[in-house]
Amino acid sequence: MKDSSNKPLQRREFLAQASLALGSFIIVPRHVLGGKKPDGSAYLAPSDVINLGFIGTGKQGKGLGSSFLNTGQVRIQAISEVYQAKANGFIDRVKDIYTKNPALGKYADIPVYQDFRELLALKNVDAVIIASPDHWHAAMSVRAAAAGKDIYCEKPLSLTVKEGRAMVNAARKYKRVFQTGSMQRSWPEFRQTAELIRNGYIGEVKSIKVNVGPPPIAYDLGAEEIPTGLDFTKWLGPNAPVAFNSELAPPISKDVFPNWRKYKEFGGGGMTDWGAHMFDIVQWSLDMDGSGPVKVAAPKSQGNEFLTYTYANGITMTHQPWEWNNAIEFVGTEGTLRVQRKKLETSKPELKDRVIGPNEKHVYKSENHYDDFIKAIRDRSMPICDVEIGHRTASICNIGNIAYATNKSLEWNPKTEKFNDAQANALLGRSMNAEWGIKL
Repeated sequence: MKDSSNKPLQRREFLAQASLALGSFIIVPRHVLGGKKPDGSAYLAPSDVINLGFIGTGKQGKGLGSSFLNTGQVRIQAISEVYQAKANGFIDRVKDIYTKNPALGKYADIPVYQDFRELLALKNVDAVIIASPDHWHAAMSVRAAAAGKDIYCEKPLSLTVKEGRAMVNAARKYKRVFQTGSMQRSWPEFRQTAELIRNGYIGEVKSIKVNVGPPPIAYDLGAEEIPTGLDFTKWLGPNAPVAFNSELAPPISKDVFPNWRKYKEFGGGGMTDWGAHMFDIVQWSLDMDGSGPVKVAAPKSQGNEFLTYTYANGITMTHQPWEWNNAIEFVGTEGTLRVQRKKLETSKPELKDRVIGPNEKHVYKSENHYDDFIKAIRDRSMPICDVEIGHRTASICNIGNIAYATNKSLEWNPKTEKFNDAQANALLGRSMNAEWGIKL
């Protein structure tokens, strides 16, 4: 904008002139003019706040709500939840955060939608946080991308390989920023692991052990009364009907992660629950984010005691128990490295805190997974755990579960995303109903 002398107007000058033109005073909030808050941090103009919609507000959703609000860069505009008690719990938590953090501004009422499509239709929502059960991830993400929303979706990204590929395709088609909730990539011990491995500090990696939980089982729980306030049909969404059991959607009085994760209709067992974290760090460390192994063999096949993956370069990775739970052990020609949350141990103790030099290999650095997503939205760039990365990690978990299910040794083509076996290929997708399903 220019004045009569053709000189560009600064924002403050424009606001001042606009108030004179209206013949009255305009009371402008301090944060619109910039400057510093009393605590020394910068005010954020309303136009710079990212407006979020939350889909799924159970235990994981509540935690994500806190994490995103604590960035000081977002406002939660709406939520979608099929269990009213959990929606209420989420809103109470948000109110408490605003009460304890006046710098966030004033709390405003948050509308609740049972049908997430109504949330996606809102023009004042910039991005969605998807924290629903895994069987919903693809159906929600594909629709969110088509609605023009940027997406943060919890791990494991997808229930099947084909659903994951559909999520990638939708994000690319509609040019969406898409962060997978694999927040370990924003933690220092895992970044150090990736950089030590990539720079050869334990020599050439030969084998890897990953200790996470078992594959899923078929749903077999007895029927219970559906609680008041839960729309179980919408909870099931694209899935075939099953009897309700509170293990799938526990009451808010039980502060636990639900056990739907154990059942193949809804999750991938420990293989995808913790595997989506730990196999992810393996992929990152091996610089295999856009690919994956070329073989996966069931236990007791081809001389393998445990489920065994093989990469094209000969590195083998086993899913097996060892001393550390939910952890990884890398074995190289010059040493070993073990890592789990908040713990990194190397056979050469000095490596744990080794400073990786400026001329060595470095990975993408993020110190806060939620800030990183917001920055990517602003910059229209890829975040640290883009949808393709999340899909490839989920695929590792899913093809492992397929090897368990078929009890076979399988060849896997990470380019075509197909096996050399018809029975295994039939498990790369699944049936979904017409109302909520997506095309695979």
